[in-house]
Amino acid sequence: MKKILLYSISLILGLILSQVVPVWIDGETYILFKDLMTNLMYVCLAFVMINVGREFELDKSRWRSYRDDYFIAMGTAALPWILVALYYIFVLLPPDYFGNGTAWKESLLLSRFAAPTSAGILFTMLIVSGLKRSWIYKKIQVLAIFDDLDTVLLMIPLQILMVKLYWQMGAMVAIILVLLIFGWRKMSNYGFPQEWWNILLYSFILLGFTWALNKFFNVHIEILLPAFILGMVIRHKESHRPEKQVVAATISVIFMLLVGLSMPFFGSLGSSDVADFSEKSFSILGSQPLPSVTSLAFHVLIVTLLANIGKLVPLFFYRDRLIEERLAISVGMFVRGEVGAGVIFIAISYNIGGPALIISILTLALNLMLTGFFITIVKKLAFKVQKNKCNSQR
Repeated sequence: MKKILLYSISLILGLILSQVVPVWIDGETYILFKDLMTNLMYVCLAFVMINVGREFELDKSRWRSYRDDYFIAMGTAALPWILVALYYIFVLLPPDYFGNGTAWKESLLLSRFAAPTSAGILFTMLIVSGLKRSWIYKKIQVLAIFDDLDTVLLMIPLQILMVKLYWQMGAMVAIILVLLIFGWRKMSNYGFPQEWWNILLYSFILLGFTWALNKFFNVHIEILLPAFILGMVIRHKESHRPEKQVVAATISVIFMLLVGLSMPFFGSLGSSDVADFSEKSFSILGSQPLPSVTSLAFHVLIVTLLANIGKLVPLFFYRDRLIEERLAISVGMFVRGEVGAGVIFIAISYNIGGPALIISILTLALNLMLTGFFITIVKKLAFKVQKNKCNSQR
């Protein structure tokens, strides 16, 4: 719980600093500072995604047995995404933008933050709760990994939509297909060293790799996919060394801070600076006026509710299981974390800002703070199932 609290505080602290640092630092120094923070954030994101990819382990000879789980996970990732995107379009934007293609592209990209479940946080807390041997844990493990995979894959067409030149689209599709084919064919094939400093080194190398790729082909490939693919091809080795867990948690905390810090500067709320920023904004979502604090809080609550309602998809499947077990899986999928923050950062890189961005970050922070509550519900439901099974056997 301390780690989750740190994630939430870091995200909010970064959000606050994003509005005061530009005032403290002069223009040229701030640009250098921003570039440094962006590169550091890419390294942290790569570190997180390599570890997510390392958790992705499948028996390729039995891939058909995962088919149902994959489609359920896809629905679990897609429904919250769609609900939040619709909210951003029909509630946050004026009616004039309801049929605007650019507004839809921006909303679909930013709202994707609501899709991924935080596998790392979720697995750790369920193990601590004593559920590692339960059917609930095993099923959540499969669904959460597929959930993250689906998020990575669906970010690809969304990013392609943001590219306006057709030849760039073709180059991006070709590069992405090569990476995906390589990842599938070489899954868990390489016994690379996996200490925390090795993974950090790989993250810096990937930063250079994606920079060269984008420079050479004049495309916009985010580090998210190459890092995930690298994690996939590494043969996962379990490590319970305390320092490795501490470093991984520290890097995640730094990443959350940097995501908040990367927020655009809006100036003083309600001042003419906001209007100036809106006029200069490169995005439709970013050009919208900031609502009052009360309205902002209301939007955060509604988006949090929609995002978690969308995660209830598993409740309607696995009909051979008790409803408590299905509900436990669904509630477990409520847990969000670094991958969602990574999606928000990618949206920022496309100059998508405004109220929707603030709502997304605050929603992620709120969901993080509710993680302990969600895990408590899962634990109670699991123990209730176990108790009922014991009673029925007597």
